[in-house]
Amino acid sequence: MYERIDNGLPRFLLIALVIATATGCSIRGLAINALADSLAESGDVYSSDEDPELVRDALPFALKTMETLLAEKPDHPGLLLSACQGFTQYAYAFIETEGERLEDEDYDAALEQFDRALKMYLRGRDYCGRALELRSPGVRRRLEVEPEGALADFDEDDVPLLFWSGASWGAAISLGQDRPEIVADVDAVRALVRRALELDESFDRGSVHEVMMALESLPASMGGSLERAREHFDRALELSGGLRASPYVSWAGSVSVASQDREEFERLLAAALAIDPDEEPSNRLANIIAQRRARRLERQADLLFFE
Repeated sequence: MYERIDNGLPRFLLIALVIATATGCSIRGLAINALADSLAESGDVYSSDEDPELVRDALPFALKTMETLLAEKPDHPGLLLSACQGFTQYAYAFIETEGERLEDEDYDAALEQFDRALKMYLRGRDYCGRALELRSPGVRRRLEVEPEGALADFDEDDVPLLFWSGASWGAAISLGQDRPEIVADVDAVRALVRRALELDESFDRGSVHEVMMALESLPASMGGSLERAREHFDRALELSGGLRASPYVSWAGSVSVASQDREEFERLLAAALAIDPDEEPSNRLANIIAQRRARRLERQADLLFFE
């Protein structure tokens, strides 16, 4: 087992980073490649952690390390995908969520957090966009002009890239609904997520259905449909085996509130809070964060419902 330090990275990675910035071209190149490969495969270190604050403090170092390496290795597909995933997860778990917490006590501060989260989502989207272009040159342009046919040559091996491309881009649209230049891309996002769904609907225990649920929960003017959203919600629960809190919390905080269905709201939050985060270690951190949001929504219930 590699010795770890407080930021969650193996000590050898920091040694490699020093070598990468201080040695000759040949050894430096080898060190950069080794570090890039290691960082591209380091996600489980964070997802199974039980301490969100530790991960919150560690992730900026890891993300900036990825960006430093991408300046040297701009066409490393695994590192591009990891940067996309990392910025998207960091923005949702620790920035947008903080904005939600601040809404009732300091609205201006909350808006600052939402703006910061949006910028992080867009940064993640752009890293995935570069990875998409490496996989299929010209695909970004095809997604703009003919989204439904743009991804025909993507296969099952591409599902993680398709998923995180759609997740980062979709999260940006969700926060940037007052930005026409961002909302205009919603069809491209749907094409990415639908292609991932066609290729492997069970990816990451139904996470693709969670993203589709969020997309279909958008207003009808943006192509959303509550009927289709509920179908994806039900399928996400089925594929997760009931071990993910996030579908319950997302539906309760969006659809249940919008429809003023307090009974459903309370039932779904109770189901989310009943999940044992330790039962599925690979999803421990996500469940802890989702359950924190569930408790906050419970406390806000009297403000969210009018009767």
